[in-house]
Amino acid sequence: MLQFSTGALLLLLLLQGLGVLVLGEVSKDFSNCLDFFYNKTPPKGISAAGYQPICQRYKNQYHFASLYDRRRRIPLYSAYMLSSPDGKRPSTPWMYEPQLAFSRASPEMAPFKIPVDQNVIESQAVLQDYKNSSFTKGHLNPSMHQKTKVDREATFTLTNIVPQQAGSNSGPWSTLENKVLSKFKDFCFGSMYVITGAMPYASGERWINNRVSVPEYMWSAYCCPTYNTSLPESAQSFFPTYAAVGRNDRNSGEEIVPVNVNVKRSVRGFDVREMPVETLESILKQRLAMPISLFHEQCQ
Repeated sequence: MLQFSTGALLLLLLLQGLGVLVLGEVSKDFSNCLDFFYNKTPPKGISAAGYQPICQRYKNQYHFASLYDRRRRIPLYSAYMLSSPDGKRPSTPWMYEPQLAFSRASPEMAPFKIPVDQNVIESQAVLQDYKNSSFTKGHLNPSMHQKTKVDREATFTLTNIVPQQAGSNSGPWSTLENKVLSKFKDFCFGSMYVITGAMPYASGERWINNRVSVPEYMWSAYCCPTYNTSLPESAQSFFPTYAAVGRNDRNSGEEIVPVNVNVKRSVRGFDVREMPVETLESILKQRLAMPISLFHEQCQ
């Protein structure tokens, strides 16, 4: 669960007094959607201040969970259970989270209305933020990691989205998502729990529309506690957990993810580095200044 400091508690009490903190699907914890975390345990070590747990609800069902960064107007991460899709990417209107704007609003994500209410604009990212920017809308929980059409539709909420460069979104990061899905199909016998997130710049944050923070890196980790123990040698290091970090800025340094200068220009600088979960946690600890543990007892 989230760990609350005294300062964070005072902040939450203040927000409650202003009618911002609610006890519905946008709440103080993930108690309504713990099934999307391995052993019903969200990542540990994350300070609660400024982050808003969201149980992502659509058509009267929970579909995944997101920890939303109110200041940056992007999720720190989304957590979900991976499934093989039974159809194509849906054509779905983009949605928002009403309870981030209104404490007594519907607990379900909803399509944007025109004009957009000012309370919605102030509380979260809106479509206008991405208009005429150089960034795509990058899913943390990708639609094609979800089985049913309704599950895939539920991923089209901006509380599951970060500004992502096209060279990453449709290039190496898309390749990584396909590789994880293939590992699930080929070797994972039970559930695969995935946590995918955004990593801000260490200094000098970048923004679109002076409102939405642009991550320097994307990251993802999975936990598959029940898998084929007769793995080929080439796949043994990928279970029960594995992780990756992807570049979202081709001009970033190479201390976290090296650049392959031999790939085609359109994707050069958007490399993805695969790694053990422990290595990712070490990077997150340094970058976010939090001792993050992603999976309960390392998914053992």
